[in-house]
Amino acid sequence: MLIAQITDLHLGFAPGDPAELNQRRLDAVLDILIDGPNRPDLLLATGDLTEYGDIDSYRRLAQAFARCPFPVWPCLGNHDDRANFRVVFPAVPMADGFVQYEVALEGVRLLLLDTLEEGRHGGAFCETRAAWLTARLEEQRDVPTLVILHHPPVEVGIEWMNTDPCEPWVARLGRALADAPQVRGLLCGHVHRPIAAAWRGLTVTICPSTAPQVALDLSPIVIADPDGRPMIVAQPPAFALHRWTAQGLVSHFENADAAPVLARYDSAMQPLIRGMLHERP
Repeated sequence: MLIAQITDLHLGFAPGDPAELNQRRLDAVLDILIDGPNRPDLLLATGDLTEYGDIDSYRRLAQAFARCPFPVWPCLGNHDDRANFRVVFPAVPMADGFVQYEVALEGVRLLLLDTLEEGRHGGAFCETRAAWLTARLEEQRDVPTLVILHHPPVEVGIEWMNTDPCEPWVARLGRALADAPQVRGLLCGHVHRPIAAAWRGLTVTICPSTAPQVALDLSPIVIADPDGRPMIVAQPPAFALHRWTAQGLVSHFENADAAPVLARYDSAMQPLIRGMLHERP
């Protein structure tokens, strides 16, 4: 099974411009997923779907998703607005007033979480949301499960995008997952960079954004010293492909820029490929 992931679309960054940069970047990624050699079985859109949470931007997002020949499952990030999202996406399930729901697939179960606290940049995960997650995990302890959320519960080293491991919401999430051996990993967004990290015995995989990426600078920020460092960079729009098999999850990251082809599978390459494949049992 092939699961695609996009994140941090930030549609509506340029209000009133349906041809804005972030729309074009999203469309470029969807073109690859729809027409490329790795068409997924489903697409996860892991939050910050819009920049300002406005209805017009959600409507443009719905139009973009409408051309996908595979199901699209969204969750919310800190730039989103639950009420406006629900106006345009009323079919997306909710639980206790939050956009939290499960997707049952062949051989794996997805649990999508809502980590939005409106007015806050960082994540949130209250007792109500944690209770829902605990109950869902107790229902099917023998089914491999992936947890999907916008905010990663780990420090990533980019200081202004970090999650403090002492934040209460991180502890709540950790407690909910502490006795859930069926959980095989977490898929996140928010940081606008491809990152993998260990957290409480699980792998947290962070997808790069379709919107412009965050610059990689791991040096501390001194608030009193605006040093002119790059913060947002015009790297290509990107996405993740997660391949789920009986052996578990393998994640790949790709961008939408066309790369020059340096070798193709032709008669000249055939002996090399034949030899490599014949080495295997």
